[in-house]
Amino acid sequence: MQRRALLITLASPSLANPSLAQPVAAQPAYPDRPIRLIVPFPPGGGTDVISREISARLQADLGWNIVIENRPGAGGNIGLDAVAKAAPDGFTLGMGQASNLAINPALYPAMPFDPLRDFALISTVAQQPLVLVTARAAPWADLPALVAAARAAGARLTAGHSGNGTVGHLLGELFAQASQAEITQVPYRGAGQVTADLLARRVDIFFANPPAVRGLIEAGELRPLAVSGAGRSPSFPRAPSLAEAGFPSLVAQNWTGLVAPARTPPAIIARWSEATRGALAHPEMVQKLAQEASEPRPSTAEQFRAFLTEEHARWGRIVRQARIELG
Repeated sequence: MQRRALLITLASPSLANPSLAQPVAAQPAYPDRPIRLIVPFPPGGGTDVISREISARLQADLGWNIVIENRPGAGGNIGLDAVAKAAPDGFTLGMGQASNLAINPALYPAMPFDPLRDFALISTVAQQPLVLVTARAAPWADLPALVAAARAAGARLTAGHSGNGTVGHLLGELFAQASQAEITQVPYRGAGQVTADLLARRVDIFFANPPAVRGLIEAGELRPLAVSGAGRSPSFPRAPSLAEAGFPSLVAQNWTGLVAPARTPPAIIARWSEATRGALAHPEMVQKLAQEASEPRPSTAEQFRAFLTEEHARWGRIVRQARIELG
């Protein structure tokens, strides 16, 4: 009898270990709570606008609850550092940008994170040329007039930018060198502050992300003088490209891309990447980006890593060759 009892116990593990008889709890479906998207620039700027648009599209497509958290400072380093140090659980993401992922490593003597090591890359989101703007009340009707004024004896023009390390900052430095003019770069904490001072004539020019200034251009408050793309932008057809105006080396695109902390589960990264590509293919999203002189740039995680590696090297060469340093 004792031998039969032992055989029954061995054949039925749930009898030997009561805990095994309990049903295994199902894992909660992702995402089961709000997702935080850190935008490393203030509200109202180009990165913020694109972040809110892609978030709204993803929420409409998938029902995800995405909460935008603006954490500006240090050319985007503060916000992206918070992403790098967050728990890798898929509930904290960041909107990276050319500045904080590709330019800052060459410009800042010490970085709080390594863009190629400390992030799981999801997808690039959008790209756009920058637009060189000045106030309607400024005396320069076009780019040649601005260059002539900047080169005049004793002239000291000022260029506002959204933060050290932004594409606008570097374009301002490169434009001053290429035009052989004395132009002082003035850093701000975001595009909203720059445009306020531009309208008040406290700074003279601004290389801006189109979403941040499109409304003011359409209202006639700001005047577009040039764009940084290889050709003219359909959004600003009267503004020549800098290359067309005699500055062929000043061709640059700003871009944004979604990132997560390193070691975020690959399944979550794959799901986000697929969802982002789907959102960027939506006709309404394409139309919104076009209205802001932007275009969608969907990619796989692998394509994003290859692109970032190239951008990292390219902007590093530009910073070194132009000997651009933080003042």
